[in-house]
Amino acid sequence: MRTLLAAALVFTLGVGAAAGGGHCILRVHIEANSRDGAVFAQPIRSLTGREVFIEKTAWLSERDVKRYYPYRAAEGSYGALLELDDHGRTVLDTLSVEHRGAVLYVFLNGRPLTELQIDRRIKDGKIYLASGLTEADLKLMNKDWKLIGGKKKK
Repeated sequence: MRTLLAAALVFTLGVGAAAGGGHCILRVHIEANSRDGAVFAQPIRSLTGREVFIEKTAWLSERDVKRYYPYRAAEGSYGALLELDDHGRTVLDTLSVEHRGAVLYVFLNGRPLTELQIDRRIKDGKIYLASGLTEADLKLMNKDWKLIGGKKKK
């Protein structure tokens, strides 16, 4: 009986959290080698249309973002500057040193958003998403992250 009650409680909480509107999901993967095997790498079609492999495990996620700043992009979508927390800043710095020349693949809410070539060391902990965000994306971002330059709470 206790097991049934516990299972019902877990199910109710899970459905409630899923129906609660969700949150912004960010994943940043790095380019992988096709010979790494299916355990470590997976094929995707890049935004440029070519088949590439990315590491299955994301290096950065929404938990690494501290603040963001949205803006209107030229073609009507939105872009944003993401400011990472200390952990995210360290991971991005490490990636930029160890994987210079590689490509980062950014996914937002389950869809590919952008590809970023690592051409220099990134010490500031900021990721620039030039365009491709929707108003729905910004609403979800607003639920999870503080706005850069936003008013301080009293």
